[in-house]
Amino acid sequence: MANNALGAIKRSLDAHIGQHILLRANGGRRKTVERSGVLERTYPSVFIIKLDEEKHAFERVSYSYADVLTKTVELTICGQDGQRFTISYEQ
Repeated sequence: MANNALGAIKRSLDAHIGQHILLRANGGRRKTVERSGVLERTYPSVFIIKLDEEKHAFERVSYSYADVLTKTVELTICGQDGQRFTISYEQ
């Protein structure tokens, strides 16, 4: 079942490569990290986000699909028409 969920998240992200994305991640010890950038690439186990250069000290971050499944990472896709929606997996 987990493999199907991870595959569904990957397919969902595959459809949004090149789009602007907002990311909220659990940084540990009650810290939340918020970043923005462009979904650059997806791989079998991880996806890469190229961060906005003026806002962040480093260029890219990667997260696993399991992070999205366990809600450690929340992804919001920003569409061209200003529309926003969250990538998640619900049973």
